[in-house]
Amino acid sequence: MSAALHLAKPEHLGKLLPLVAACHEEIGLESSAEQREAAIAPLLEGMPYGAVYIIGPTRAPIGYIVVTFSWSVAFGGMDGMVDEIYIRPAVRGRGIATEVLTELPKTLAEAGITALHLTVDQANEQAQRLYARARFQPHEGEILMSKRLIP
Repeated sequence: MSAALHLAKPEHLGKLLPLVAACHEEIGLESSAEQREAAIAPLLEGMPYGAVYIIGPTRAPIGYIVVTFSWSVAFGGMDGMVDEIYIRPAVRGRGIATEVLTELPKTLAEAGITALHLTVDQANEQAQRLYARARFQPHEGEILMSKRLIP
């Protein structure tokens, strides 16, 4: 299956928010509609810290991926982090996520992004296999640690 990717724009907000809500519900992340909109809308309006891509047709998306950007001395420049990727459950298992995680890095590399990172739950072996198929590798001996600054 071919997973068309489209850079999301402000007019896509109404199609994206239900997908983000479904993603958050599935992973057990508590977020309100207002919080989700406040997090997604600036990226659609051109905020330089990240981008949202619609997976599938823009009129009826089958998923989305959010990539955020930062600077990395270790990787020699601008790098990206897959903040969220979501595919509707009804179309999972068809290679769509693998295709997205294989093709999007090519586009990002052309734009000068030096590396793409993601995190995965240690217990989620299915997701780990997906990411390995897309050639993501674990950083042995490293643990991602976070501190929430604003509730």
